Amino acid sequence: MNLVAWMIVASEIGFWIVIILGLITRYIFKKEKLGFFFLALTPVIDLLLLVTTSIDMYRGATATTAHAIAAVYIGISIAFGRDMIKWADVRFRYYIAKQGSKPIQLFGMDYARQYLKSWGKHVLAYAIGAGILFILIFSINDSARTEALDGILKLWTLVLGIDLIIAITNFIWPKKRKA
Repeated sequence: MNLVAWMIVASEIGFWIVIILGLITRYIFKKEKLGFFFLALTPVIDLLLLVTTSIDMYRGATATTAHAIAAVYIGISIAFGRDMIKWADVRFRYYIAKQGSKPIQLFGMDYARQYLKSWGKHVLAYAIGAGILFILIFSINDSARTEALDGILKLWTLVLGIDLIIAITNFIWPKKRKA
């Protein structure tokens, strides 16, 4: 595994570590500001990954799938990061800190609308990640070195389209409660 692949793994682990530290600090130790500080570190992790990937490419590396996934990771982290933190916060508060109400599960048209909103964030993630990929492809200007970036971009475009189809089908066949 190359440096960028390790950085992606480290970024994902780091993302969840700072979230868990933030939630423990907030709810167990009752240090709201320190908890917020830990939660606010998540964009720093994205920045480190972006810098590592950029330096590796600048030094002449041939783009690998890991480089492309780094761009995807950054796009998803920026677009969905706040939602992931909120998701973890609600569950930690209820299941660990024994505070607040049980997380609600959506069904029917409420679920369909929520999924469509999530697809909108997927579009934002795609725009950010694809933007990074386009910048790398354009700045390197060597199709032999950027072939992996182009391949992931095409695959992600397909995934985005499939996700839209799923979003639409949620309105046609709404998710039902299990009996």
